[in-house]
Amino acid sequence: MTESRRDLPQLLGEARRWFEDGLLAALDAGGVPAVTPAQLQLFAALDTDGTTVAELARRTGVTRQTVHQAVGSLVAAGLLEQVPDPASARRRLVRRTPAGRYAHDRARRALARLEAELAARVGEEALRALRTALEAPWGDPPGRH
Repeated sequence: MTESRRDLPQLLGEARRWFEDGLLAALDAGGVPAVTPAQLQLFAALDTDGTTVAELARRTGVTRQTVHQAVGSLVAAGLLEQVPDPASARRRLVRRTPAGRYAHDRARRALARLEAELAARVGEEALRALRTALEAPWGDPPGRH
């Protein structure tokens, strides 16, 4: 007997890929340089005035080295820049360039369209329930202290 019901992590992963695929297609159509899903996550974690690499690593749950590599690629693509942090001479901030701000604005509009499309497909009530469940505090996973 095989179980046909997929587990929740698998479903969440498929949902994330649906959004990423739609977002990447919208960015490509808008002339934004090609980015990876991991770079999208980093790009979305930036504050308007800039964010340190250490903070980006914390927000995205990856190592500083991984963030440095992604930032380097996005700097090379002209979407990000690194500037001195006015609060500390030892730190640098990562922030969006004008092209990066254009890409970010385009991405936000594309995500709004994707959410509207999802609401049309599954219903407004289902989308609200999904958002409510995902925004609720889950706490630490069992067994993790």
